Amino acid sequence: METLMGQGRAAIDMLVDPDSFQENQLPAFTLPCEDYGPGAVVGSAQLGGRTCTVIANDAMAFNPRFPVVYAGIIGLEEAYKMARAVYCSIAADANKPIADKRTLLLIVDTPGNGPGKVEEIIGMNKATGAYQLALAEARKAGHPVIALVIGRAISGAFLCHGLQADRILSLSSKFNTMIHVMPLTSIARITRQSLERLSELATSNPVFAAGPQFFYHLGGIEQQIDELDQMRDALLQHMTEIRALKCEGQQHLLGPEGRGRLGFHRGGRKIRTAVQALMQQQFEDVAERYIQA
Repeated sequence: METLMGQGRAAIDMLVDPDSFQENQLPAFTLPCEDYGPGAVVGSAQLGGRTCTVIANDAMAFNPRFPVVYAGIIGLEEAYKMARAVYCSIAADANKPIADKRTLLLIVDTPGNGPGKVEEIIGMNKATGAYQLALAEARKAGHPVIALVIGRAISGAFLCHGLQADRILSLSSKFNTMIHVMPLTSIARITRQSLERLSELATSNPVFAAGPQFFYHLGGIEQQIDELDQMRDALLQHMTEIRALKCEGQQHLLGPEGRGRLGFHRGGRKIRTAVQALMQQQFEDVAERYIQA
């Protein structure tokens, strides 16, 4: 198998303990209808003998109520379904110590959100925002949140399904893995730069490039995985490390903040820290004018 792109369900079976995945089986988890959000696969499983919540894309599913949702796209229903799985997991473990809170495993293979007119009118942005917020709350509540990119991690869908994780892992580019903000054709339209110029930049600039190796340079992913049979061991290792850091009160080394630090040390985000410090100083200079208002 040269790629896992489009094989989210197969990836679940490769990662969790044998025969342990139970789809749609989470504490107090209900759906409006049986076929709600078919592009999202959620459920409970065992990972290394510990209960975890699995959230994945099913790129082989099609949502008949929203025709733009197919091939792993995260639409309105899918995002709400994913968010509900997270909140049910948080509620189930609310009274447990950090050491016992379940891991949330995100299996990422998405080309983006469902940008249809109907979805925008109904509120797809609120649905994806709800899922992103849910993951942030789970992370801050002490749950280890790990994302594994097995195919595509693109645009706003990766923003809600991956970037709030404590750590992000990815299959290497030999599996045709893609990680980027948006296709160069879209960037060209927005920035009014020529596609030729952007293609040239993409060969050396990690901001424009699509491969996981460039995102690794930015600190966006903690580890690239070169063999499929290494995925499970990598997940177990990072799950243990994340749990230990949270028990020690070292959450600042995880999540978006931790990846910012990692990018600085890898030389891919040298200016970020200085810009943040400048913005913080500028805020503090004027804060008292507005905080009391």
